Amino acid sequence: MKLVYKVLAALVAVEVAVQAMMVVLGDAGLFKYIEQGGVIDKAGVESGGIEFPEFFAFMVHGMNGMMIIPAIAVLLLVSSFFAKLPGAVKGAALVVLLVAVQVSLGLLGHQIPALGALHGLNALLLFGAAVHAALRGRGAAASATAQPHARVETVV
Repeated sequence: MKLVYKVLAALVAVEVAVQAMMVVLGDAGLFKYIEQGGVIDKAGVESGGIEFPEFFAFMVHGMNGMMIIPAIAVLLLVSSFFAKLPGAVKGAALVVLLVAVQVSLGLLGHQIPALGALHGLNALLLFGAAVHAALRGRGAAASATAQPHARVETVV
């Protein structure tokens, strides 16, 4: 179960990186679309009339952030109870909390654009927490494989 915990935590970190890649890809494509004479307005968005090759990145960002990452985070929390790693439950709970904040900031950012800055900052915190959770217990595993009866000598 330790491996499941670590893989799920690493998956959260990878998914956060994918999120960053997708939103920037979508933004870059959007700016290119506008530079080439494309127009963005409410009617176009609602009718699905906005078409540029990178538009899919916004959909990936939305689905990934609303469904995939929260599901992985919940599975991480469940696995943390069985992983028997020190601090695993706390680490997973922090990831779940940061995911909840991230989803909230993403949704509220459509109403209050300044929250986008906090959405980006929280993504960095989430990435760090997920990496930290994935690396949890690494030192304990290495010391467990050491010889149990090894002699340590001190030279003075």
